[in-house]
Amino acid sequence: MMETERQRNIRIFEELPVPKAVAEMAVPMIVSQLIILVYNMADTFFIGRTNNPYMVAGASLILPIFNVSIAFANIAGTGGGTLIARLLGQGRIKDARNVASFSFRFSLAAAAVFALGTALFMHPLLGLLGASDRTFAYAKTYATCVIVCGAIPTVLSMTMGNLLRNSGKAKEAGLGVSMGGIINIILDPLFMFVLLPKGNEILGAGIATALSNFIICIFFLTVIVRMKSEILNFSPRNPVPEKEQIRSFFAVGLPAAAGPFLFDLGYIVLDRLMAGHGDTALAAIGIVLKVERFPLNIGIGLCLGMTPLAAYNYSSGNRRRMEDILQFTRKAGVIISLISILLYEIFAPQLIHVFISDTATVEYGVQFLRIRALATVMMFLSFIYVHFFQAVGRGDRSLLLVVLRWLIINIPMLFLLNALFAEKGLAWAQAAGDSIVAAASWYIYHCFRKSEEKIRMAEPVNEQ
Repeated sequence: MMETERQRNIRIFEELPVPKAVAEMAVPMIVSQLIILVYNMADTFFIGRTNNPYMVAGASLILPIFNVSIAFANIAGTGGGTLIARLLGQGRIKDARNVASFSFRFSLAAAAVFALGTALFMHPLLGLLGASDRTFAYAKTYATCVIVCGAIPTVLSMTMGNLLRNSGKAKEAGLGVSMGGIINIILDPLFMFVLLPKGNEILGAGIATALSNFIICIFFLTVIVRMKSEILNFSPRNPVPEKEQIRSFFAVGLPAAAGPFLFDLGYIVLDRLMAGHGDTALAAIGIVLKVERFPLNIGIGLCLGMTPLAAYNYSSGNRRRMEDILQFTRKAGVIISLISILLYEIFAPQLIHVFISDTATVEYGVQFLRIRALATVMMFLSFIYVHFFQAVGRGDRSLLLVVLRWLIINIPMLFLLNALFAEKGLAWAQAAGDSIVAAASWYIYHCFRKSEEKIRMAEPVNEQ
């Protein structure tokens, strides 16, 4: 069984033609990303069916707290997962196992402390987030279910999914994530409108989310135990990784955790600035931000499939295959983005009408969607290099690109174009900002390649 696992990794990471290897790793992740997107839309839809704005607001208030749990999962899952792939590329199975065990223990401890802290400081925390007398009870109910009771299974399931993917088990990882979204979509209306009495819909939504994450956590644990993997072994007897490996764990994991916060910050700024142009414009951009996610989630799935392949081949010294993997993924993402732009330009009215029929909002939404769709290619080219630098263990460069994209370019671009061109300027800000970011990202990658080539050219001289 142990030998079979090694042979499977060699087949995927080393032997399969690059298009097939990327497809085998990326397709399950693309499917799971699209299901997550549909779930997020459905979750908002079901809570919105209550026609209770305070209930909707109460659930929305919890998003920043929930993102903290995602950050812990990114530290353990991305930091530990990419390190595992690099260690496998070097043939260091025992070290990879120790990192996997450390990732699991870190995520468990972090989630437990976070859940306890949320429970103890619930009142001041919700007050800080802006909960009012009318939204406080709803926010507290939802946070108790999703964070206090659900943080541990949520963080563990996300971490285990990342560890499975980076150890070559993309199908199992994608299946688990997809099941989580599907189960939540089924449980939401069941608990909200059938099992619980009217007025308790927010409790039903919270129970559905927590329960679905618990089920997927059990699913991942069961899969890993049955695999009898020599890599994904979470025994407490496994020693703590070496100091250098722990530094690498956090060097990649912490920048990966920062990404979602800066992403949310950018969208918060966009919403606040758009609100200055009226409720209709704000409603339209809210719909557009959901509709435009389909090609972006496909791109994220491609990048998630690429990351372990690039990490493995970088560490094994097969730089040619690593470059081929990056180039193929980049071409596939650009082609998908171009097709998406064409479809958005043609079908923008129909897509906006799915969410709303108000004439003024539709008019704004169509205009915004057609403009923001033009940024799709540049957005993909912006974040593919973030994933690549995570793969090769260059957390400093991935953090630089994330900070560059949001804090240095995109958010200031929102303020600038809003001042110059009002709501149309806000719609164009993404394309303008990410065009600069994409060029800067390629330049930073080009410098990385040059430095790597110099190191390789110097090695024979050093040996002599």
